[in-house]
Amino acid sequence: MTIWELLLIAVALSMDAFAVAVCKGLATQKHSLKGMLIVGAWFGGFQALMPLTGWLIASNFSKYITKFDHWVAFVLLAAIGINMIREALKKDDEGAASASLGFRTMLIMALATSIDALAIGVSFAFLAMDGAGIIPAVCCIGAVTFFLSAAGMRVGAVFGEKYKAKAEIAGGVILIALGIKILIEHLTA
Repeated sequence: MTIWELLLIAVALSMDAFAVAVCKGLATQKHSLKGMLIVGAWFGGFQALMPLTGWLIASNFSKYITKFDHWVAFVLLAAIGINMIREALKKDDEGAASASLGFRTMLIMALATSIDALAIGVSFAFLAMDGAGIIPAVCCIGAVTFFLSAAGMRVGAVFGEKYKAKAEIAGGVILIALGIKILIEHLTA
């Protein structure tokens, strides 16, 4: 996996967290550096932790399905991407973000926005990413999410809900495209 592919994955994964951070910025009404750092740390931390967890779980059994690993990676990436696009296109307003930066609120939001990162970690294992490769990958994902989430708090005041769906759609398209690329590379190799 190239650094550019990893950065695209990191940006795509961070779109949910970015969108929630934008809503959090709208709800908070004030945009302190402390609040931006809290949101960035929660979302970035969980976006780094979840792929590592997925990789640890899947790396134990990925060697048994190497004939199908490219299909597993493709299906996971495509499913996550399609789900991101579907969620972005929903018209319901199911619960605006709370202004709270408390432990319980942030834990729930960080978990909810990082579930797809767990599946990415599983696909990393199926792509035969070794222990030396997973650490820079999760650090990159965590750092990108940290910065985009912190910025999302600020962006919330300026742009509001206008670009939330577009960011999630872009993230979904990126994941689907990467899944197709992986599948094509393995089928033509």
